[in-house]
Amino acid sequence: MMKLNSFGQWVLMGRRCLNPFSRACMFSSAVKQWEGGVSMVQGASRGIGLEFVRQLLEKSDKGHVVATCRNPKGATGLLELKNRFADRLDIHQLDLTIDRTIEEAAKSVKDKYGYLNLLVNASGILSIPNVLQPETTLNKLQRASLLLTYEVNAIGPILVVKHMWPLLKVGGGTGTDRDHAIVANISARVGSIGDNGLGGWHSYRASKAGLNQLTKTMSVEFARKKDPIVCILLHPGTVDTDLSRPFQSNVPEGKLFTKEFSVQKLLSIIMNAKKSDNGKFFAWDGQEIPW
Repeated sequence: MMKLNSFGQWVLMGRRCLNPFSRACMFSSAVKQWEGGVSMVQGASRGIGLEFVRQLLEKSDKGHVVATCRNPKGATGLLELKNRFADRLDIHQLDLTIDRTIEEAAKSVKDKYGYLNLLVNASGILSIPNVLQPETTLNKLQRASLLLTYEVNAIGPILVVKHMWPLLKVGGGTGTDRDHAIVANISARVGSIGDNGLGGWHSYRASKAGLNQLTKTMSVEFARKKDPIVCILLHPGTVDTDLSRPFQSNVPEGKLFTKEFSVQKLLSIIMNAKKSDNGKFFAWDGQEIPW
């Protein structure tokens, strides 16, 4: 049976059909439907990304998760989860600075699952010993820092979406309680221009602002094309991870969150995201953040 979803598209067996009599729609039932959906977490070896994988697997006995990172063999946390959820977790290499690895990851997902319902871009860099430090003054700004943070925090995640886009279009809400797929890019409040009252951290702020603009722009395109995809940006708060650890001494009491708490809040926003949330920027508590 075919029906119109909230995006104004014909749906057959949970698949998107712009034309219900097209060849793609006539044979859409040939693609296996995965109960509970197929989620992908990019940047999953540690921190927030690893916690996303864990909660997606533990909170339901259905659904499959694709976890990607630069060095799967060294991702001990992911490997431990693989031992527990062997049939539901796949681990693939993906380096945001190497396009080939993004393309290969997309092909692996397509070959095994055929589609995606959720993409979480969780990776990001703020500091690297002897390589990168957040700038406290314009005098410390360097070309290399600007380029590196922008490549990892803005360019990489958007290229991941580009290559997963066909899989998200096919997936929509298939196998889930939604009628749309979701792209959730992890941003940061410091990427907000309107909220910038302190200055500093030039490279990191600019890279997250860039991610916000790129995500907003693609959300407009997806809506215009009536693709069953909702794109949102998420600020996780200050979370106790390797990324924030060198700067935690300045965090007010009660404002340093555990990974478990932050990801639980973010997953609630993701799972309840509506079509009208497309292109919006949310904090961990569900409050919208100004651009």
